[in-house]
Amino acid sequence: MQVQSAKKVNTYKNVDSFQNVDHNYEQRLTGIITNGKHRGQKITFNSSYTDSQAMDRPYKTGQKAFVVLHSSKGKITSATIKDYKRDVAVVTLIYVAMALMFLFLKVAGLTAIGSIIINTLLFAAAIYLDGFNNGANVLWIFSILAVLFSAITLWLVIGWNRQMLVTLSTTIACTLISILISLVVFAFTHEKGIYYESMQYVTQPPRPLFLAETIIGSLGAVMDESTDIISSLFALKMERPEISAKQIFLSGRNIGKSIMGPLVNVLFFIFMGETLSMTLLFLKNGNSWGYSFSMNMSLGMVQSLISGIGIVLAVPIASALTAMFIKKGEAK
Repeated sequence: MQVQSAKKVNTYKNVDSFQNVDHNYEQRLTGIITNGKHRGQKITFNSSYTDSQAMDRPYKTGQKAFVVLHSSKGKITSATIKDYKRDVAVVTLIYVAMALMFLFLKVAGLTAIGSIIINTLLFAAAIYLDGFNNGANVLWIFSILAVLFSAITLWLVIGWNRQMLVTLSTTIACTLISILISLVVFAFTHEKGIYYESMQYVTQPPRPLFLAETIIGSLGAVMDESTDIISSLFALKMERPEISAKQIFLSGRNIGKSIMGPLVNVLFFIFMGETLSMTLLFLKNGNSWGYSFSMNMSLGMVQSLISGIGIVLAVPIASALTAMFIKKGEAK
């Protein structure tokens, strides 16, 4: 609905056992339904919000929001407001991103967009399949999904050629080895310091779900680095056909050393950005640094370290596989 008027009608003061003070405000909202079978109808109902606005928020005239309508005998009896209508900003950003990709990358941009759409559909199908099986085969489902992600993305972006096969082999091998190394470490340390209970709202066994998350996360980082190294080496082979396999390996190692550091830091920044809000909330509520880290950052840190192992392994493996399988004149 679109809000036509919003009036504050009541204010309540709340104090908890720690003497934290919050205020609850009740609003009288009037608006017009903008879609569905009740489109055009005018409704009036009450909504509430607090100073903290942790789980609620105030509404103003002109804003749009999603509402749940409660009806009896075809007539609206009441309504419950859910949240702001935010899809305009999201859709606008999607259009801008797609336009920029097409403008600067042309056909390559279209193939990248196509790979994103296909991978999104595959991801949705995997989640549905996982829910259908009640999480019984989550690790196998997302392991197969990781292979499909890699193959489809590289096929669409690079094409079906030797470079794509080398990149795919490197991505799968490095991801698999990094996961196996982590499982060996988990076995020797008995998973001390791994707080699976910090995974919120998990309704299935957390350990295989955590490993599935790690596979998908590590896959993206390894694929990024492998693509950079291997595409650079193929371009080098095209410009210098006489270059030897040893020189290709050494060149790949030098390229990997230059991009490995920034890529590891990118993973760290993403991890810090994801956990920042909850960590601050835990600290604000009087929890210690150790407990706040354990409940919010420990699993993300482990995932980042596993991805870092994959990134390091990608340098020699990508260089070695390229040196072994690249052919003279392959770029032509």
